[in-house]
Amino acid sequence: MNVMVIGGGGREHALAWKLKQSPRVERVYCVPGNAGMRKICEVVPVGMQDFKGLAAFAKAHEVGLTVVGPEEPLCGGIVNVFQNAGLRIFGPSSAGAQLEGSKVFAKRFMERYGIPTARFEVFEDVEKAVEYVRKQGAPLVVKADGLAGGKGVSVCESVGEAEEAVRAMLERQVFGAAGRRILIEEYLDGEEASVLALTDGKAIVALEPAQDHKRVYDNDQGPNTGGMGAYSPAPVVTPRVMRVIEEKVLQRFLLGIQREKIDYRGVIYAGLMIKGEEVRVLEFNVRFGDPEAQAILPRLRSDLSEVCMATVEGRLSGVKLVWDARPAVCVVMASGGYPGAYHKHLPITGLEEAERMADVVVFHAGTEEVKGALVTNGGRVLGVTALGRTMAEAVERAYEAVERIHFEHAHFRWDIGAKAVR
Repeated sequence: MNVMVIGGGGREHALAWKLKQSPRVERVYCVPGNAGMRKICEVVPVGMQDFKGLAAFAKAHEVGLTVVGPEEPLCGGIVNVFQNAGLRIFGPSSAGAQLEGSKVFAKRFMERYGIPTARFEVFEDVEKAVEYVRKQGAPLVVKADGLAGGKGVSVCESVGEAEEAVRAMLERQVFGAAGRRILIEEYLDGEEASVLALTDGKAIVALEPAQDHKRVYDNDQGPNTGGMGAYSPAPVVTPRVMRVIEEKVLQRFLLGIQREKIDYRGVIYAGLMIKGEEVRVLEFNVRFGDPEAQAILPRLRSDLSEVCMATVEGRLSGVKLVWDARPAVCVVMASGGYPGAYHKHLPITGLEEAERMADVVVFHAGTEEVKGALVTNGGRVLGVTALGRTMAEAVERAYEAVERIHFEHAHFRWDIGAKAVR
């Protein structure tokens, strides 16, 4: 079978790497891919937003399965186009993708099906939003309704910060159309975790839990990013907490998509706030997390191509996932300045030395090959993942690999996995 991976970041490299391990998979195509992916994939000469062109390529090259990494093509309806062409594709239809494409849609969906989440109000008018902020007091969370590359959320510790976030989104339109409508939510206290699950619309199967690190600096300081690292499993998700998540989040989500007749054959990602045994959903994403995928997929022993095919073909109830018991830690190496303006086209060295380490894999995100040399080409450049017998060993091995890789202005957090070790 030939497979195609849509996207070009660390998550997509992890997906392609895992799919390539399957004895069933002959060729892996990537759209557009990155320097790391191109070593194991064939590049498709079609733009990522040309859904009809991609479907035509898939037919011509006998692609039996397409796996979509990023949210933008899912929200744009790539699944609908492929399904209409009679092609197998892993991901929700555009109706299901609204759960990420619109935070307002997602929150109202949660309300309808009793999925625990933060209290919220929706605003399009600046002055009404500011008045609400002053009335509620801080802390508050201000969110852009639409897609903002993981950066459309402001956790505000003062009324002034919340007012500034409101004005930035609604007045100055820093997130463009994505911020024309905003949510203001109560601030939730606790520890964050991510639980991803596969669903074919009839059954739902949870993956091993993970924890992401959104803030750019150590100790969760600085602005939000797309994610600076992750580890799996997440000790905060105890067996008892996992049962609560299964019952109050995953099963209620499944009931919701069934009642609303949403065609959903892919991943649902629940970003969670956990306090004791109380669980509340911060957000839904409709695809594998990035960087969570780089911590979760190296632990998956099951054949990913078979798992994805079972999801697409409605056979998920017969799937039993097999996991490596060892923890995994992924440290993201970013370009200096990220998530703001950052440096590009800086030479990367030491990669081969890091990759020679046992139980270490380096996933490319923002990389490019120029005249045979590897250079940076994005904000998040590499995801360095290591497995260990214990979380402490995985952390130590990941950072040992990170220290072997060099590019000018490289930035990474030093505390990925520290909570889990504690």
